[in-house]
Amino acid sequence: MRELAVANQNENEKVSIIETINSINNAGFKNVFVQWYNENWEHSQEEQIKICKKLGFNIIFAHLGYQNINSIWEEGIDGDNLVERYKKDIKDCYENGIPMVVMHLTSKKKAPMYGKIGLNRIKKIVEYAKELNMKVAFENTKIKGYLEYVLENIKDDNVGICFDAGHYHVHFDDEFNFEFFKDRIFAVHLHDNDKSDDLHLLPFDGTMDWKYVMKKLKECNYNGFITMELCYRYDYSKMSLDDFYKVGYERGLELSKIVSEN
Repeated sequence: MRELAVANQNENEKVSIIETINSINNAGFKNVFVQWYNENWEHSQEEQIKICKKLGFNIIFAHLGYQNINSIWEEGIDGDNLVERYKKDIKDCYENGIPMVVMHLTSKKKAPMYGKIGLNRIKKIVEYAKELNMKVAFENTKIKGYLEYVLENIKDDNVGICFDAGHYHVHFDDEFNFEFFKDRIFAVHLHDNDKSDDLHLLPFDGTMDWKYVMKKLKECNYNGFITMELCYRYDYSKMSLDDFYKVGYERGLELSKIVSEN
């Protein structure tokens, strides 16, 4: 059975991040990923990492922020500044013992066309990560083509993707060139929706074909964590936070079982 992991989710509604971390721990999770968004949260990302380490969590990666990410594809100082920002984030994660970062290549439904300006900046970021023996996984978000462009032009073994199942379902309408990314899926975000929005539901609460998704991940030789990106909101708030993550843990075991059976 694959090991399970879950997001250390700051967007949970009406609960603190401390309560979230404790409920994740109570549910039995041993592995988490953290949101490294440089936001003005009540408990900073550094504080959250200290708490996770004190509880004995293995932090499998940090999800970096994506503020102003579209500028990376355009000429100008904003795009140049992103390179330095991400290099600093990567260094901070390295110093906190986190082996991988997840990054977006675009935000929202429209972005400047990919091209050499952005590619050269991204090369600087991933080369810096390589110096620190850090992996960088780029996530499929809302627009097709960017992942293919970057991975086609950057062959470094520390560069891959984070496959987001929810985005694949709602934004890509279940169309994804799995074969292209074979052996380059470093991480996953597993969550569900009904194609109305990126809802971050528990697996099996939406309309995702999980047997197909897990089969394709296995065919791509993904052998990493069963990592869920869940959010405590909507009707889930009718159950306790502890129960939400306990159900999440059980759903993760179901996904792990599907992979083992394929």
